[in-house]
Amino acid sequence: MDEPLIQDPIYVLVILVGVLALLFWIQGHRTFGKLFRVIPLLIFAYFVPTALSNTGLIPLESPLYDFTTQWLLPTSLLLLTLSVDIPAILRLGPRLLALFLIATASIVVGGPLAYLLLGSFVPPEFGDQAWKGLAALSGSWIGGGANFMAIGKSVGAESTTLSMIVVVDVAIANVWMAFLLFFASREKEMDEKIGADRRAVDEVRERVEAYQAGIAKPTSLAALATIVFLGFGGTALATSLAEYLPDIGEVVNSFTWKVMIVTAIGVVFSFTSVRKLEGVGASAVGSLFLYVLVATIGAKAEFSRLLDAPVMLAIGAIWMIIHVSVLMLARRLLKAPIFFAAVGSKANVGGAASAPIVAHAFHPALAPVGVLLAVAGYALGTPAGVLCAYLLELVDGIVR
Repeated sequence: MDEPLIQDPIYVLVILVGVLALLFWIQGHRTFGKLFRVIPLLIFAYFVPTALSNTGLIPLESPLYDFTTQWLLPTSLLLLTLSVDIPAILRLGPRLLALFLIATASIVVGGPLAYLLLGSFVPPEFGDQAWKGLAALSGSWIGGGANFMAIGKSVGAESTTLSMIVVVDVAIANVWMAFLLFFASREKEMDEKIGADRRAVDEVRERVEAYQAGIAKPTSLAALATIVFLGFGGTALATSLAEYLPDIGEVVNSFTWKVMIVTAIGVVFSFTSVRKLEGVGASAVGSLFLYVLVATIGAKAEFSRLLDAPVMLAIGAIWMIIHVSVLMLARRLLKAPIFFAAVGSKANVGGAASAPIVAHAFHPALAPVGVLLAVAGYALGTPAGVLCAYLLELVDGIVR
């Protein structure tokens, strides 16, 4: 692809924020806003930047995208967590944890099954890099990028293999995320079809909305300055502290520590009077940062490279279908809300970068649920990924 038309990070930011502003305007329009009743706004926030980057208007890689991950993500997590109702979240019950663990198990088993079905079609020149690349993918789908690199390095996947698998990962995970965002706009209908017990989820929403209504007041420059200071100040503090904390294996690194620290700061704030900043727009600022993050994630998706490894893409797609099928069957048997399945899946397939986005799509009050489960995904990613890698290697001996 030729050099993108616009490359300066500031100009790229202007374009992405402009896209979001336009989408928010359309959402509020009496006629055009009806579109978002069918297709959630977040899907457009995700794929419009994808279209812009894949057609050469903005870059597929930019320092801006790294900035949003390193700074806007943790800042948004802190701001969305500072008013979290921990007791209400705990009352969501064991079905949420059960679906999260089932999601993990379906990925561990689904990869080897998909490879068993299609592994014989993998070109011979791939050699053992086929199962090693899929092993790395299992790490990404049970925790996130840190687990991806950890498993990939542990099994000896080459850099060219990892580069190819990243494209498979991004493409399939993005499509699944689009479905999850669509589910968020149809959750009540989906839950009614299976008679799901929504009382716990609705209680969290109602408690948060009642609290917000009770403390809501016009914002001020002092309040906004305090919100921005706490958000970026907490992230700066977490960044500094993370540098002094040791890496644990290849999974718990400085970024993992940063996410966990800002989450802890937000939870501590939620038990103090600082949580009243919710009434003057703390979660609105956090949500805006989260939308910018969504836009930059979408801009990084390079779909033109999918043709480089069609068989690996097909294996990844079958793998995801197995994951989704198992998860939806478990949800039906447990009569659990679609929210539980959605956030349980995305806490695995994406981790801290996308689980809060999906949870937020259901309701801003639920974003911390995605954060907490994503942290659990970090912990599960390596041991579960190692088990999946072992199964993939066994299958490789059968299909090759």
